[in-house]
Amino acid sequence: MNAPIAGPVEDPIDAYRIVSEPFYRPFAQEVGHYEAAYAARLPILLKGPTGCGKTRFVEHMAWRLKRPLVTVSCHEDMTASDLVGRFLLDADGTVWHDGPLTAAVRHGAICYLDEVVEARQDTTVVIHSLTDHRRHLPLEKKNELVQAHPDFQLVISYNPGYQSVLKDLKESTRQRFCAISFDYPDAAIEAEIVAREAGVEPETARVLVRVAERSRNLKGHGLREGASTRMLIAAGQLTAQGVPLEEACQIAIVLPLVDEPEIRAAMSSAVSACL
Repeated sequence: MNAPIAGPVEDPIDAYRIVSEPFYRPFAQEVGHYEAAYAARLPILLKGPTGCGKTRFVEHMAWRLKRPLVTVSCHEDMTASDLVGRFLLDADGTVWHDGPLTAAVRHGAICYLDEVVEARQDTTVVIHSLTDHRRHLPLEKKNELVQAHPDFQLVISYNPGYQSVLKDLKESTRQRFCAISFDYPDAAIEAEIVAREAGVEPETARVLVRVAERSRNLKGHGLREGASTRMLIAAGQLTAQGVPLEEACQIAIVLPLVDEPEIRAAMSSAVSACL
């Protein structure tokens, strides 16, 4: 779950408000499409490769819409109780504690379930009643039915490149969402993003994008995924700290992506060719 902002607040959910604008460079009509979906309070599914900007987009839209953002990083050990809440013992006895999803539902936040396919299907089924006309969340252990706040919205994301028979969204879940598709932006836009986020010169950013394009061409030929925009920014940040560009590419791109020596050599050659 994303860390709350430090400092005293009157309402606990206000700790999840984003106070300064997160940088996001639109590449199509995704901002307008999201705003239309939010106006209708429709749940949204974000699809795209890792590190292409899905999470930053949600942060930007939460800031734009002036809504708190509660983020949950999904994983295979996550239970329904981790989402909705549980009874816990404290000095006063057994007390109910809302989970992140319930808190968002009660207080009108945007709840973002990141990489939702990593969670077990018997866990994610709890969101179904929030994604249709009912817009409520049953808390069976507490015998309570929580009606969603008028400003509540549910957003989920996943990487279709990782889907398999064992890790994919159920059709009964998919069909409850409107979807926005993401991909790595065009080279000029991606270079603009890298230069802005990493604090490097435009030419350095363009070189990093060329490295990424070479790696993405190897997808399915030894690489499961090419270099993400996030990796390019990390390489740029190392360069801005004085690390030579080729070494920065090795540290932030080649070594994290590749284990096999032959493919690593091919990637290293591609990096050298781009410099």
